Amino acid sequence: MNFYNSIKDYENPKRQYEEEVLVLDDTDDVYKLVLHNDDIHTFDYVIDCLIEICKHTLEQAEQCTILVHYKGKCTVKTGSMDVLKPMHEKLISRELTSEIV
Repeated sequence: MNFYNSIKDYENPKRQYEEEVLVLDDTDDVYKLVLHNDDIHTFDYVIDCLIEICKHTLEQAEQCTILVHYKGKCTVKTGSMDVLKPMHEKLISRELTSEIV
């Protein structure tokens, strides 16, 4: 077999492979609840809000609060719009800045 025939065989293999692809239908969209930094609230206040509203553990709330402080924002929860919207409204009612994306 010469070099040119081996290239031809490589580009057009004789054996065909079939691939199964799973397709997800009717899935719930996943949204993110993002908390933004401000210069008003204390770390303790934000941590308490995340524990109470988002059901974070103390460690989760502390980590999110540090990320918000140094990065400007942090995703504090993911889920469906039905789950996140009440949390977003409660954060806003506590004068924290959040958005759902």
